[in-house]
Amino acid sequence: MCWSATADLVAGAGIAAVGAACVVRSRRRTDLPLAALPLLLGAHQIVESRVWDAGGGTGPATVAWAVIALPLLAVWVPAGVLCAAPGHARRRLLLPLAAGVATAAALAHAMSVRPVRAEIRGHTMGYVVDLPRPGLVIAGYLLATVGALLVSGDRGLVLLGVLTGAGAVICWSLWELEFVSTWCACAAVVSVILLGWVNSREAVAPPERVRQT
Repeated sequence: MCWSATADLVAGAGIAAVGAACVVRSRRRTDLPLAALPLLLGAHQIVESRVWDAGGGTGPATVAWAVIALPLLAVWVPAGVLCAAPGHARRRLLLPLAAGVATAAALAHAMSVRPVRAEIRGHTMGYVVDLPRPGLVIAGYLLATVGALLVSGDRGLVLLGVLTGAGAVICWSLWELEFVSTWCACAAVVSVILLGWVNSREAVAPPERVRQT
């Protein structure tokens, strides 16, 4: 996905189309934030195609990509999981949500102090962010995103968490310096699982009551 502008554009359009289908098929308001996740991640890949076209740097496309990838997703994912999770799992989801809010605040501050810079490195894109205590920030980010999915209490979301967690390990092992870009691409692909999740939710959704006349 992140190997070229064309690959990002094509993959992003396909993933965004899946996201649109997820939103259309979703019958529960509480599922909409997660149902829209592939739509957001697909748009994210399309934005990165613009970063490729710009040759990297610190331009508007780089800023937009970083805002989605870093502070926005750190809050979006745990908040979306909390909305969709069964009642018995919601209390334990408060920790990933709190971690996401704190991590997003740290990332937003770091991005406001110094600009994010994108660098083309062969067939991958690297993003340079000046973070204080980067290990702590990354741990908070993973707790907020992968952790929320793993403790969601929903089988489909747990599967998504396992796959995104495995993707994080693989991307870090193969592309440490380009981890953020490659893992976001991996997460975008894996997010198409949410179409099956939405369909399963539709199948078990309670029927609407018939109004008595």
